[in-house]
Amino acid sequence: MDPLEALVAQIQGLSSTPGDLTRLHSVLKQADDSLRSESTRLAPILTQLDPSIHSLGFLYILEASMTDPVTKTQAETVVPIVTRFIGACSPEQIRLAPDKFLSVCKRLKDQVMLLEAPIRGVAPLFTALRKLQVSTEHLTPLHSEFLLLCLLAKCYKTGLSILDDDVFEVDQPRDLFLYCYYGGMICIGQKHFQKALDLLHNLIGCIFQVVTAPMSTINAIAVEAYKKYILVSLIRHGQFSTSLPKYSSSTAQRNLKNFCQPYVELANSYGTGQIEELEAYARANAEKFESDNNLGLVNQVVSSMYKRNIQRLTQTYLTLSLHDIASTVQLNSPKEAEMHVLQMIQDGEIYATINQKDGMVRFLEDPEQYKTCEMIEHIDSSIQRIMALSRKLTATDEQISCDQLYLSKAGRERQRYDFDDFDVPQKFNI
Repeated sequence: MDPLEALVAQIQGLSSTPGDLTRLHSVLKQADDSLRSESTRLAPILTQLDPSIHSLGFLYILEASMTDPVTKTQAETVVPIVTRFIGACSPEQIRLAPDKFLSVCKRLKDQVMLLEAPIRGVAPLFTALRKLQVSTEHLTPLHSEFLLLCLLAKCYKTGLSILDDDVFEVDQPRDLFLYCYYGGMICIGQKHFQKALDLLHNLIGCIFQVVTAPMSTINAIAVEAYKKYILVSLIRHGQFSTSLPKYSSSTAQRNLKNFCQPYVELANSYGTGQIEELEAYARANAEKFESDNNLGLVNQVVSSMYKRNIQRLTQTYLTLSLHDIASTVQLNSPKEAEMHVLQMIQDGEIYATINQKDGMVRFLEDPEQYKTCEMIEHIDSSIQRIMALSRKLTATDEQISCDQLYLSKAGRERQRYDFDDFDVPQKFNI
C-alpha cells in the first residue's frame, strides 16, 4: 500500500477517542518529514478527510501542503480550503499541535495579503484564535495577526470585539507588544481614544510595559507606540507628561525622547495654548508626521486645541457670546464657534445651551446626579470587575510566590547581609 494511503487510513481509524488521538499524533510526528517531501501530492488527499472529525490529521497534511511559496492563482484555491478547515476543525484536536495550527493560520494571513484581500482572513482568524484559546484570558500569537488584518481591511468594529478581554497569559512578549499597538490603532480609528490610551499606556498597566519591557535597545514598536501615545494624550486629555516612569529602562530614558523629538516638541507647543504657534509647528513638520503615517492624528491634535480652549472658558464664564468665543479661541467666525460648541455638547464634552436669538452661550453644570438605575448598575458592574481582578491578582501572586524557578532566581539575586549591617547589640544585659 502507498505510504500516503496507509497514513490516511490511520487518520480515519484513529480520530475518535483521546487514546487513539495520542497514538495518531505520534504517527503524524514521525511522518512529518515525509509529508513535506510529498507536498505536491497532498491536496487531493484532503478530500478523503472530514476536517470536523479528522482535524489533527487534516491539520498535519494541510500544513505540509502549504510549505512551498504560492502564486495568486494557487492562493485562490488554498484560501477557501483553509477557511473551511478553521471553521470546521475540533478545538480539542488542533490544540494537540498548536504550532502546526499557528503555521497554517499565519500562512492564510500571508495568502490573503498576497491576494490584496485582507478582509477574507478576518473571520477565519477570529474563529481560529477563539478555538486555540483555552480561555479568553490567554493572548495567542494569532491576536496580533487578526488585529493587523482588521486594520488593513478597516474592520475596526470587528477588531474591537477582542480588546475588552482581560489578558493574564502571554506566550511571547512580542505578541503583547503587537496586540497593544494594533489594538491601539484600531481604537484610534474608531475614535475610542481612552481605550487607545489604555492599550498604548497599558495592557492592564501602562505604555511603558511596552516601551520599557526588558530590551537592550529601543525597538520600533516602542517608538511608534510612544509617538501615538503622545498624540492621543493631547487629543483626549489636552496634555502630556514627557517624564518617563522610574522603572523605565536606562535605554528608554536615554533614547526614546530623541527618536520622538518632533512629537515631544508638538506637545510642548500644545501646552502654550497658542493655536497659531501649534498650527505653524504642525505645518513645518508635516512631512515628518506624514512619513510616520501620523499626519491625520496631528491634524486632530490641532483641532482639539479649539475644544480645549472652549472648555477653559467654561471654568471662567457662566455666559459668553459666540462672537467672544470665536475671538478668544481664534476661530474665523461666530458661526464656526457655534458649530464647535454644538459638537462639544453633542459629544458630552461640555454642558451648555445656545440662545440663537442673541448669540449667547450659557454654560451649565454636569446634570448627572449619579443616582439613576443605569448609573447604579454601571457602578456596580465596575466594582464587581475590580473585585474579580483583585482576586485574580492575589491568586497570581500566590502562584508566583510558590514557583520554584522564581524562588531559586530570587534567592540567587537577593543581597547577602552581614551581621554588621544591622544595629544589633552584641551583649544583652539581663
